[in-house]
Amino acid sequence: MGSAIAMGETVAPIRRGASGGPAPSATDANCEDFLQAVPQSAKTKSLWGQFWTWFGANVAPINWLLGALGVQMGLGLWETFAVILVGNVIGMAIFGCMVLLGQRTGLSAMLLGRRVFGRYGNYLPSCIQAIVVVGWCAINTWVVLDLVTALLMKIGLVDSIEGHFALKAGIGAVVMIIQVVVSLFGYKAIATFEKWTVPPTVAILLAMTIAAWGFMGIDWNYAGTLTAGGTDKIAAMSSIMTAIGIGWGFTWLTYACDYSRFVSREVPRRKLFAASSLGQLIPVVWLGLLGATLATKSGSIDPGQLIVDNFGALAIPVLLLVVHGPIATNILNIYSFTLSVQCLDLKINRRVINVFVGVFAWFGVCLFLSIQNIGDTLDGWLSSVAGWTAVWGGIMFVHFFILERRRDDFAGVLKAPGADGVPVVRWQPLVAFFAGLFMTWSFSYGSLPFFQGPFAAAMGGVDLSWLAGILTSGLVYLVLAKVTGIDRANAALA
Repeated sequence: MGSAIAMGETVAPIRRGASGGPAPSATDANCEDFLQAVPQSAKTKSLWGQFWTWFGANVAPINWLLGALGVQMGLGLWETFAVILVGNVIGMAIFGCMVLLGQRTGLSAMLLGRRVFGRYGNYLPSCIQAIVVVGWCAINTWVVLDLVTALLMKIGLVDSIEGHFALKAGIGAVVMIIQVVVSLFGYKAIATFEKWTVPPTVAILLAMTIAAWGFMGIDWNYAGTLTAGGTDKIAAMSSIMTAIGIGWGFTWLTYACDYSRFVSREVPRRKLFAASSLGQLIPVVWLGLLGATLATKSGSIDPGQLIVDNFGALAIPVLLLVVHGPIATNILNIYSFTLSVQCLDLKINRRVINVFVGVFAWFGVCLFLSIQNIGDTLDGWLSSVAGWTAVWGGIMFVHFFILERRRDDFAGVLKAPGADGVPVVRWQPLVAFFAGLFMTWSFSYGSLPFFQGPFAAAMGGVDLSWLAGILTSGLVYLVLAKVTGIDRANAALA
């Protein structure tokens, strides 16, 4: 589950390689092939690219499906909307702070992790992030296949939604190829794609929303099936908070720096914060409410059923919206995957990595096509992802906003292992990381028994995994850093 260069802008070539020596010129190789700090000359002062890319990444069917999840779990319409709105205001505010870190340092998220975990210690979060983005690529593509099939049925090209494995796998392959090709060419290709596709997609979404809310008999007073004030209702609200409330903003923490590193430090921080946070908040809340309202009419979260029941007359434009969603999101997933793998010190060309993730994610799509319960799958996935990013985020926030809040130059992470003065493995953040993961599991209550921790079970299924994770990892790391003098040691490092 970032920001491209703004409309009409060009990027100056970056002139330093990962080792600190001269990199090949932009005429010989793409400067994005190298791990490096983005120089001021290569940054943009416009925020349109930042806004539209985050917006486009969230105008995706998965967001209206997650909105429908609240109603399916028994919540009322306005209860679902309140959880989504309040949760995302909080989650996107935290996400916006991580965006500012990318602008401040000019480095990607996993590169910055070397300063915290050490060169080799950082392999752990880099590997986890790589696995997560592959999962996102597969899930974002998979969730649209039933929708595309349903729309094809509406225009008479197929006879049903069920079955059609070969057709769905083929559609998934075409979508994956487009995603891989756009990401293959880097930021400028991402910028061009978002520049020309997001505004028309927003127009389609607006027409879709008007049709749904004006002509489809939405039950605006839908009260849900759970008893008011009961433990079951509180548990359901906490699950939605984790899946598409606060947890949704957390799922983007590991991506934020990857794209905001291209924003000039001359851009006021408050404007960057607003552009990035609103670019996330508006589409997530909008589509979450749309999905919830549709679910009051159909009572289903199944994507194909939602389309068949509600948007037959808008099949073609909705088809364009559905296909655009995973592409706009996954071009960021694929690009961030390459950045994560590069941090493992593997001597593999970025473009080879780019193609690999597309092939691997497509096999994941084929695997997911056999899954029957989409609601449980999405809920379990979102809870897991939100948990690990909350733990990682707690450590990163403590390090860069408390321990090293006055430092801006972190180019030492590009030096040879150990040359920056940071231990190649730093045990303190790793202890905090595993402590945070344990507490995340203890307070989680996912759809699968394994993800139902003892503390959450004792509270009747209330899921506070994100809160337990970020507080535990952050506090444990802060205490260990103070006791062992990490703050003083880092202050002496160039």
